[in-house]
Amino acid sequence: MDYDFVVIGAGPVGGLLARRLCEGGSTVLIVEEHAQIGRPFQCAGLVNPKAMELVGLTDTVLTPIWGARIHSPSGEEVSIGSPDLIRTWSVCRKMFDEAVIDSALDAGADLWLSSTPFAAEQDEAGVNVTITTPTGDVSVRCLMLCGADGAHSWVRRNFRMGRPKEMMVGFQIEVTGYVGEEGRLDMYTGSEISPGFFAWAIPSGDTTRIGTWSKADMMEGRSPEQLLDTLRKSPLWSRRFTGCREVGRFCGPVPSGLVSRPVKGRVVLFGDAAGLCKPTTGGGIGPGFIHVENTAPILLNRVQNLLSQSDMESMMKKVLEPVRKDQLRAKALRDAFLTQMNDEELDEVFSVWSKPEVTELINEVGEIENPIPLGLRMLRDVPEFRSLARRAVKAVLWG
Repeated sequence: MDYDFVVIGAGPVGGLLARRLCEGGSTVLIVEEHAQIGRPFQCAGLVNPKAMELVGLTDTVLTPIWGARIHSPSGEEVSIGSPDLIRTWSVCRKMFDEAVIDSALDAGADLWLSSTPFAAEQDEAGVNVTITTPTGDVSVRCLMLCGADGAHSWVRRNFRMGRPKEMMVGFQIEVTGYVGEEGRLDMYTGSEISPGFFAWAIPSGDTTRIGTWSKADMMEGRSPEQLLDTLRKSPLWSRRFTGCREVGRFCGPVPSGLVSRPVKGRVVLFGDAAGLCKPTTGGGIGPGFIHVENTAPILLNRVQNLLSQSDMESMMKKVLEPVRKDQLRAKALRDAFLTQMNDEELDEVFSVWSKPEVTELINEVGEIENPIPLGLRMLRDVPEFRSLARRAVKAVLWG
């Protein structure tokens, strides 16, 4: 074998995976289609505290986020959070991605930039991958192939491993001059700006990342860019955007819902390629890191012949089935509290959220990475939300 593992994709998930495999004594090649790490990126740039603890890259933080201002379609505002508790970190994605990849290289991984796979076949002993590089096509043989190559994963498509259950589309611009509140992100709702989902404004040092996401079948022929323009021109909030100057823009898909076959023989999917983005926020770094931490030891045991193929697949299934169920439950809560509501119903929800006792509950139980406990508490303890239980309870409780 040329390598024990070939990892396709040099994003943060692929980088952490390569590092863990190298630390376990394996040889690893990372293959990245772009000429540099961290560009382009299609992400709001939020890293939750648990994920940050795994890599220790607080020097890449632009702004700590401790709270949010959430806005109803009619303009009612609910403020949550406290400066005493950091909920997530807004990072420089280029610095963050580069640092994660550097840690993989320090652990012993090789990196090929401006390189893409265009053929791959597996047999009982390994995987043959043909890669186009700046100096020509190269054939590489490895024990296992790992696809961490994003929403449109080549690995996933080449080996016919299924599709994410949902594919949202997001559009984001980076601006100077937004009128926000330090340490708090803004979330905006309403069918005119982000049907079924929400728009955001995330402080990122000297700039702010402003974006919106939805599903194509809910946008009624409008583009994500048009939705964002509607937000910026809304008489409810236009004063916050009048001084904005755009310095960058990004658009990309948000795959959520674990694919049907995240493991197929000697091929394994990770991160966005596997459909691991959270259905509630679209975030992918947190769940991708957890997946790496839980599965890297299994892969290492497999290549060291400590596990049979069937045992590896059985163990991977045990790791991934709870992920699949958690995604279904989180999606059920998102649908009940957001996606399946019209603007009038959303306004009613906000009027309940604005009550001091409910805001206190959100601050006490709410967690960006895991909204299920908060959703269950609100369905159980807030009388006005009990009618929503009929929409969500089956999926939430039984997945």
